[in-house]
Amino acid sequence: MNYRNLFDKLAIKILFDEPMSKHTTFAIGGIADVFAVPSAENELLQLSNVAKQYNLPIVFLGNGSNVLVNDKGIRGLVVSMKGLEEIVVRNTTITAGAGVLLGKIANVAADNELTGLEFAAGIPGTVGGAVYMNAGAYDGQIGDIIKSVRVLQENGKIVTVTLDNLKFGYRHSILQDKKEIVVSASFDLKKDNRDNIKQKMLDFQQRRRDRQPLNYSSAGSIFKRPVGYYAAALIDECGLKGLTVGKAMVSDKHAGFIVNTGGATANDVLILIKQIQDIVFEKKGVRLETEIVVLGGKE
Repeated sequence: MNYRNLFDKLAIKILFDEPMSKHTTFAIGGIADVFAVPSAENELLQLSNVAKQYNLPIVFLGNGSNVLVNDKGIRGLVVSMKGLEEIVVRNTTITAGAGVLLGKIANVAADNELTGLEFAAGIPGTVGGAVYMNAGAYDGQIGDIIKSVRVLQENGKIVTVTLDNLKFGYRHSILQDKKEIVVSASFDLKKDNRDNIKQKMLDFQQRRRDRQPLNYSSAGSIFKRPVGYYAAALIDECGLKGLTVGKAMVSDKHAGFIVNTGGATANDVLILIKQIQDIVFEKKGVRLETEIVVLGGKE
């Protein structure tokens, strides 16, 4: 299929045969046939309509911080939400586009003396991905501060969904079940002293630097927290820190991370994940579930 002919009339940033390793924090991934970066809701709708009209597979991507893209790449259209970056502050409510980095919105909240987003300061994701998976760290999670979310539905319409209908759980929201995509989100925050907020953010960021392998490319925590356990502790207790497959390695700093030591492939990571799961299950009787999302791979 000649993808260029399908998109050449759209005044939207479009890239063809784009390496997904450039768009994931793992720095891993094959070629995307089409990579688009809309900067407004109407552009997002145009892309959705083209995909529907020509029956193209479509994948939505934030900062690429919780995903692993297959070595075979992604067929069809990848829509990067990073162009949706508007931020509006009204009293104690902040509304941000799906592409806004969590660190940026946390800083905007602090500058406006609004507390509630401090935990998000060091998470390397965007608003859209964070809401979709109910991201959290330390003393907070996105579901605790959401007021409403604008989402793109499978029928191509953009609607507003309120907190009561989002059904947040551990690393989960109803958006995953309905396959709805976050376009923007409004956060319900509280007033506090700016210095207190900044200090809390600095404390969380320092904890992250102390405990996580930030000197390597990674996708963050690979596994969900099992009920009654911590995934990293189980992996560590099994003696798996430093275990490697190709250029993928279980971090020797934080066992919950797999890192790309330079040139790792998605296949390296997938084999290593399977090895970890099998060994932990054999030794501890716990089957670890992945938190990261694997994209692409189908011809």
